[in-house]
Amino acid sequence: MRTPSSAARTPLSVVIGAGGTGGHIYPGLALAEALRRAVPDAVISFVGTTRGLETELIPAAGFRLHTVDMIPFDPALGAKRYLLPAALLKAGAQCRAVLKAQRAQVAVGMGGYPSAPVIVGARMAGLPSLIHESNAVPGRANQFAARLTPHIAVAFDRSRAHLAGGEDAVTTGMPIAAAIAALDRDGMRAEARRALQVPPGARLVLFNGGSLGAARLTEAALGVATRWRGRDDVHLLIKTGPAALDETRRALAPVPPRLARAVPYLDRMDLAYAAADLVVCRAGSATVAELAATGVPAVLVPYPHAPGDHQTHNARVLSDVGAALLLPDAETGPDRLAALLEPLLADPARLAAMSGAADPGSHAGAADLLAAEVLALASPSTSHSAPHTKEHHAA
Repeated sequence: MRTPSSAARTPLSVVIGAGGTGGHIYPGLALAEALRRAVPDAVISFVGTTRGLETELIPAAGFRLHTVDMIPFDPALGAKRYLLPAALLKAGAQCRAVLKAQRAQVAVGMGGYPSAPVIVGARMAGLPSLIHESNAVPGRANQFAARLTPHIAVAFDRSRAHLAGGEDAVTTGMPIAAAIAALDRDGMRAEARRALQVPPGARLVLFNGGSLGAARLTEAALGVATRWRGRDDVHLLIKTGPAALDETRRALAPVPPRLARAVPYLDRMDLAYAAADLVVCRAGSATVAELAATGVPAVLVPYPHAPGDHQTHNARVLSDVGAALLLPDAETGPDRLAALLEPLLADPARLAAMSGAADPGSHAGAADLLAAEVLALASPSTSHSAPHTKEHHAA
């Protein structure tokens, strides 16, 4: 995408609403990176709240974060749900002020409760807006926001039926980081195993509970480590999240370090995917897209309290084609998990078949596809040449 050399052109300015969990933030960051690749001098900023991971992840990635006052679209609010309309209007007005101050041409909502006010603010300001739905079953914020904009992009075709105007949505896939989209697992494997301290000859099982960790997965991993205490042919790398790290390390004290190790987070998920023989993880949309793009076999344990049980629907994108096994949260104890893992680790041909069954779809190029949609909505005075198209329908 070329940029005009005219000194009079207006720099592209895009405001992205994304927050709460990494499942919304990381795709937003992937979109921001793609926009910067297309338009190097673009002004990209984010809207979030002070409660989510966006306060750490977005500034760390080099982007400005504007915070607004917003409460979750959550039935658990009970009687406090009556506060939601007023909170949304207030946050929408705050977003309108942000959009004006940033001289934004386009607003993007990536899902999660901080993004809905961005779409409301754009409607107030008369600016074009677009939402991207990352889950197979949309969240409440995007179900609402879809009524305020005709421009909808989805990661999975199956989410169309749940959104107003979804029949006209563009399937871009899930925006993922460039390092993961272009990952050469075989080429990076030796480097990745050294970086992650995987013992020679051991198969690596990665337990990935998401950006904050998952207590159920950590507990199951500890039980499996105890059960396999005498093994030297496998290594468990347990990503706990910062809060559970110390307790997990204490619980692992009787287990040989060669067998299991706990870390609070992983800076380089590309290395983790290159080194892993098998991943045990939740089924957030970003994780499912990364597994599809990289071909890493997985046991998926959907978070049981996700709105609309959307993680189970996400997991079926992989389990239905044989690229993953789906294990309900309630059944995820050490015995049941070990019974699934042991035959998989003993059967390299089956792991290879699972890897081959993964369909990358459009995920590897999703960030650039979504960036093209955003650029097509920008004012003609901005620097872009990407045509708007409704022809991307690869699931």
